[in-house]
Amino acid sequence: MDDELSELVPVFVGEARERLQRLVDLIPALPGDAAALAEAKRELHTLKGAGRMMAITAFAELCHAAEEVVLARPERMRVLLTAAHDALAAQVDALELGEPVERDPNLLAALESAAAGAAPASAPPAPLATVAPASPPAPAPAPEVLEPAVPQERIDAGSLDAFAERAVRVRAAAVSTGRLLGRLDELARLAEDGVRDPQPAQALAVVAASLRQAAAEAGTIESRLARAGEEQIEAVLSLQLAPLKPLLQSLARYARDLARSLGRELEVVLDGEETRLDRRIARELEGALRHLVANAVDHGVEPPAEREAVGKPRAARLTLQARAAGRGVEIALGDDGRGIDRARLVDRAVEAGFLPRAAAEALSEAEALHLVFLPGFSTREQASQLSGRGVGLDAVEAAVARLGGEVRVASSLGRGTRVLLDLPSARRGERVLLLRAAGLRLAVPAVAVRRVAPLAEARIEERPGHRVAIFPDRLVPFVALAGALGFGEEESPELLVEGAVAGRPVAFAVERLEGEEEILVRRLPRRARVSPLVDGAALLPSGEPVAVLAPAALLAREAPRRAPAPAPVAREAPRLLLVDDSRVTREMERRILEDAGFRVEVAADGDEAMRRLAAESFDCLVTDIEMPGLDGFQLTEELRRAERFARLPIVVVSTRERPEDRMRGLRAGADAYLTKQSLVASDLVETVRRLTGV
Repeated sequence: MDDELSELVPVFVGEARERLQRLVDLIPALPGDAAALAEAKRELHTLKGAGRMMAITAFAELCHAAEEVVLARPERMRVLLTAAHDALAAQVDALELGEPVERDPNLLAALESAAAGAAPASAPPAPLATVAPASPPAPAPAPEVLEPAVPQERIDAGSLDAFAERAVRVRAAAVSTGRLLGRLDELARLAEDGVRDPQPAQALAVVAASLRQAAAEAGTIESRLARAGEEQIEAVLSLQLAPLKPLLQSLARYARDLARSLGRELEVVLDGEETRLDRRIARELEGALRHLVANAVDHGVEPPAEREAVGKPRAARLTLQARAAGRGVEIALGDDGRGIDRARLVDRAVEAGFLPRAAAEALSEAEALHLVFLPGFSTREQASQLSGRGVGLDAVEAAVARLGGEVRVASSLGRGTRVLLDLPSARRGERVLLLRAAGLRLAVPAVAVRRVAPLAEARIEERPGHRVAIFPDRLVPFVALAGALGFGEEESPELLVEGAVAGRPVAFAVERLEGEEEILVRRLPRRARVSPLVDGAALLPSGEPVAVLAPAALLAREAPRRAPAPAPVAREAPRLLLVDDSRVTREMERRILEDAGFRVEVAADGDEAMRRLAAESFDCLVTDIEMPGLDGFQLTEELRRAERFARLPIVVVSTRERPEDRMRGLRAGADAYLTKQSLVASDLVETVRRLTGV
């Protein structure tokens, strides 16, 4: 992938995940809901176009095969589309990680055979896992229609009124504080005059009484400010809450992928997807939940033949549930697999030396089951490809404890296991270490710090392209923190902070540590002109602002962006309106056209384009066809009916490459029709130049 496309990978990944989320939301309503069918087809079509623009052939090919399934509506449509969704999401994950995007010939064959109306010539090597509604299965259920998800990020009017009311109360307290300061100043002058008085006792008595009254008034103001501040913190924390739906659906896909890789059949049931949890907690919890899912699928769920032998359905059931519980949230993960053999569990703990036999026999049921969270403990004799011996579950408990929660386990031998996580619904703040480097006070998340040692314990050495801190027993990558922040070298570093970034060690020198605080971190917008090493900002209890470092950025630097080529025109560059509902396509075409010197504005669909064209002047329109609402054909036809736009150059760029589509576009009034599959940057630029006369 060339540099230009590589820069667009984050845009593609973000858009693809949003569209795949909408696709998986639509699947339970298929094939009975015509509107859902049309939307699913449009999402797949747009993803296909974005994949082709990014030159990700395997992704685009799979989107096309899934789109054909939507058009054909075969009997196993929901199962096939679920499998396609999971495969597409896995390809997006691989792209984000810089790994090859692999083609799945078996899945493609299954999709193409279903779309053609014929049984597949050979079945895929692993069964296609399914996604199930939260209710128990019933004979011949009617298609479940899901309501479109309502965006949860909007702030309602009541919340805004409450914020405004608290701001007024804080302002009133500030005014009262100002008056109190004026009185204290008067008392200070009175005390000074009284000291010079031959008999100061009376003046000092007046001052003492007034000071007691002022102290009481200050206490009242402090109470009001503390109460308003507490209410405001709670309100801010409520804005951090978001539905767990994306996390639960990601875990469901992960479970289905693992089941396929193990040749097992798995039905995933989701319940409580709209339960809201602090985004920061959900983000830190994801790894722990993946450990639990892997453990359930690998250790708990039996192969289909084994399940049938004991009278169970071939397909195992994995349930992911979330619910609000008081001021917290409960997340439960349950399976109907083998369950945990308590007696064997205790025996293994004794044999491994974790506890003596007498103590083991005195354990309650809950205490015995909790042994699975001991570091290094496992009942499995050999490690599998997915689960090691005793690796993972201790990390789960540690992660949950770090977030202020706890883990409980319940199990019934032969019937399954249930793991329950009790969590706070929101984090009031983040624990950070305050440090001083290059004369600056900075904060670093405490969770990323392993140890702090005197700098003299290590030797800093230059290596080709990087530095290392050399200890007697190890080497650790070293970052010159002050230099990386653009402030030169550290003034007089005395301490070495060792941390871990995504499991990789890193060290940096500081002048001194200044303690630990719990603070609310405000993430900086992406466009903020600060160092990439700074992740956010916060106010300390003293009111002093402090920059919060991003540990993940310590081992990487942002690559310099390539400057756009200068405009090749002498006169003012033509102004273009670019219309496409895919962010990837918009961004790629925008860069192509801007690099060629054009001024480019963008619109996400035909309706927005009509509004922009009615209010502004453009020299050319470049539009897609497949868009929600007013599509490219209709947009072109509408414009050509208006005398004002009769001579506006219109270029259609679409994935539709059939001759009849090309003819329809030209008959609608387009001046040129280009296909995304074979789109070359020079063709688009030359076409627009020719039509705009530059």
